[in-house]
Amino acid sequence: MTIAGPVRFAFNHISRPLWAGGYNYQRNLFAALARFHPGEFVPVVLAGHQADANELAELAAIPGVEIARSAAFDGQPGLTAALVRGLDRGAAQAFRNARVDAVVESARFFGWRLALPAVAWIPDLQHRSLPELFPATARWRRELGFRMQIASGRSILLSSESALRDFQAYYPRVRNKVYVVRFATQPPTGLLNEDPREVIATYGLPENYFYLPNQFYRHKNHQLVVEALTILKRRGVNVTVCASGSTEDRREPGYYELVKAEIQKRGLDSSFRHVGIIPLAHVYALLRASTAMINSSRFEGWSSTVEEAKSFGVPMILSDIDVHREQTEGAARYFGVDDPAALADHLAQLSGQCHGQVVRNIVPQQDDRVRAFAASFADAMRRAVHRDIDQPAAKLM
Repeated sequence: MTIAGPVRFAFNHISRPLWAGGYNYQRNLFAALARFHPGEFVPVVLAGHQADANELAELAAIPGVEIARSAAFDGQPGLTAALVRGLDRGAAQAFRNARVDAVVESARFFGWRLALPAVAWIPDLQHRSLPELFPATARWRRELGFRMQIASGRSILLSSESALRDFQAYYPRVRNKVYVVRFATQPPTGLLNEDPREVIATYGLPENYFYLPNQFYRHKNHQLVVEALTILKRRGVNVTVCASGSTEDRREPGYYELVKAEIQKRGLDSSFRHVGIIPLAHVYALLRASTAMINSSRFEGWSSTVEEAKSFGVPMILSDIDVHREQTEGAARYFGVDDPAALADHLAQLSGQCHGQVVRNIVPQQDDRVRAFAASFADAMRRAVHRDIDQPAAKLM
């Protein structure tokens, strides 16, 4: 397959409130390609008519990015047709109208009859590793989607070597082409203009605080942080954790309320502060001035919060899972996902070592990380687009 000019690839819009990590992945990917591979790619974001205009405007401000709206992307109206008849006709027409050369499928399947090279981006296999966190219908719907993508011969895009090991373990007979593209972030200069001290004052935080920027999904393990703060309270150690992020989890409505009730019951309102969904500029400000960033998650594909902390050289306290070790190469403090005492010890030690506020800037080596991310994605996309599109589909397990 020969393409004249830049490769126009489609990505379906990811809503920031529903999945902040996915939205940030798109934004950082597009910015990295524009910076290090100018003129080689045109990301086309397909969005429904109900999609948030401000989110789309932020993406459209990145050089080279185009936005295309279509009713086919208000939800997934063509999913049944894609599964049964092999083609989501509404989406396929939107791709034609946008003159797309290739498609990146993100939590969506457009059908085995799609007449375009397609890459299936699978950020993680959480539904296989932690099936208890998914309602049965949601788990099997996700599994069916992945299996259809595999059977359709899609190239597979993964975000870590850890995810690759999971993929090979769960789908051992699959022969699809698999690419590992490790994400890196380059916070835009325009989002670093906020004075962290003013942002801290806005949210009524003390000078010494820990930052937990994760959405309230059960697997993010906020409850362990509550347990650690309870231990510290019994020890007479005062520590503040600032949490930000969405409280909405479609898999488990009401989970945030359960965590909040537990915080109030234990008298931790002053120790655990949730500031909600906040502007990205405020996220960066709070991260840069924090004593350390916490990620207590039981599972990650490739953590965007870890990458953002790395970009500023922020100390990290992380759950001891494979992907966190891979991302940080041992350069963090770790605790077991069921060990609140270990987390409490880390919080107490770092809090005790804090002597005045430090506001950090982007580390010098960040350009190299982002350049490698852009090059890795660009190589995977070129190979996927130019490979033999008539190769036999992989066998299902």
